Amino acid sequence: MIDVLVIGGGPAGVVAALRAADLGAKTVLVTRDGFGGMAANDGPVPVRTLAHAARLMRDARQLGRYGIVVGEPQLDYTQLLARVQEVVSDVRAHSTFREQIDSLGVVVNEECGAARFADQHTVETESGLRLRADKIVICTGGTSRKLSVPGSELTATHSDAWGLSSVPPSMIVIGGGATGVQVASIFNALGSGIQLFHAGQRILPTEDEEVSAAVAEALRESGIVVREDFGCIESFEQTSSGVRMFLTKEGRRESVEAALAVTTIGWVANTGGLQLAQAGIETDARGFIRVDEFLNTSAPHVFAAGDVIGRLMLVPQAIQEGFVAATNAVRGATMKSLDEVAPIGSFTDPEYAQVGMTEAQARANREVVVATIRFDSTTRTIIDGRTNGFCKLIADRRTRQILGCHVVGERAVEITQAAAIAISARMRVDELAQVPLSFPTYVGVLGRVAAKATRRLNLNLDWQASQLEDS
Repeated sequence: MIDVLVIGGGPAGVVAALRAADLGAKTVLVTRDGFGGMAANDGPVPVRTLAHAARLMRDARQLGRYGIVVGEPQLDYTQLLARVQEVVSDVRAHSTFREQIDSLGVVVNEECGAARFADQHTVETESGLRLRADKIVICTGGTSRKLSVPGSELTATHSDAWGLSSVPPSMIVIGGGATGVQVASIFNALGSGIQLFHAGQRILPTEDEEVSAAVAEALRESGIVVREDFGCIESFEQTSSGVRMFLTKEGRRESVEAALAVTTIGWVANTGGLQLAQAGIETDARGFIRVDEFLNTSAPHVFAAGDVIGRLMLVPQAIQEGFVAATNAVRGATMKSLDEVAPIGSFTDPEYAQVGMTEAQARANREVVVATIRFDSTTRTIIDGRTNGFCKLIADRRTRQILGCHVVGERAVEITQAAAIAISARMRVDELAQVPLSFPTYVGVLGRVAAKATRRLNLNLDWQASQLEDS
């Protein structure tokens, strides 16, 4: 019998298999599609490649400001798709995880189709594999939530959007969360006319309110039609050139048309067909697998990690959870799931990112100090012609601990990673202000904003390097 069977070859599953084998367990990994899962084949890797192409298009348009004379950039989408596949293949071929897994003797079964429980300890796949294991770790990820209105079969998911063979002339994007804004931003840069619809009061509802407002304004300035609080979708119908969407709000009905409609309205657990009941595995009210603090399911021998448990559905967290789940599968319930600082960001135009509390969350039960530095006042952004955006830092007035950082603009994701390290290290805002960060850099804005927050705390700084740009 196999010691540990891991179902799913994404980040959580790969790390779970690696950890189990490293602890000496006879380990088998079975995956529906290719090694690497959604992250490599349909997630961050291909999406970031498309986003990079969009960035290059944008950068090419400002070359004239720096005395570089070129023609208007032209997009060859077929060639771009070929580059995406090249990147995906290269990432998979050079994955250090794959090398480590192979060296530890993990048996990897790829392209096996959907898996299901035949009984508590046995899993069968569409390809005909039948595997029996002492312990099982479920890492099957998530999938796009579908609309349930007449004609919804005429819409595409974000995964379909990444797989298009050409750039559609126009696109309706439904859902203004992180995925929807990313789809809208990328295809707008590639030449589509975009209409973005969000049912809530503001796009990016989990972000700081200033971030949501700034991104919405930037999207509108780039030509995207942003419709917040639009009412509800009634139905879709096919047209000669694409799809028509019917909306209603307060008794008023209207319609909008585009070549393609893409829904990005949420993410649900990818458990269809697993037959969880066969193993005694329970799900929560949202359909995600229910786990305890050790990532143990209601079946004592089964653990779960990654998007399928519905927590922070991000690659770094999936990796951590895969490690914890596999450790407990081999050693017993010894390691609790980690509740660490989790930086979140998106490679849109403009980029945005966050770590820690929003201003509203911090003010709900603390006395705080908030400082903001706008990108039109920082040297590196002026040099690069990327002056839209800001960096906001939130600190506890009494303890001086950094509670949150929110950035909109160029290199927002990278800046926030540095802020996450400071928060994880429990660095006080006045301590961050005294780190002599390199000049002129994007990350250097953290020093400036920390110095500004420190002054608002009426504290004197011993080291003034972070105020260099203010002098």
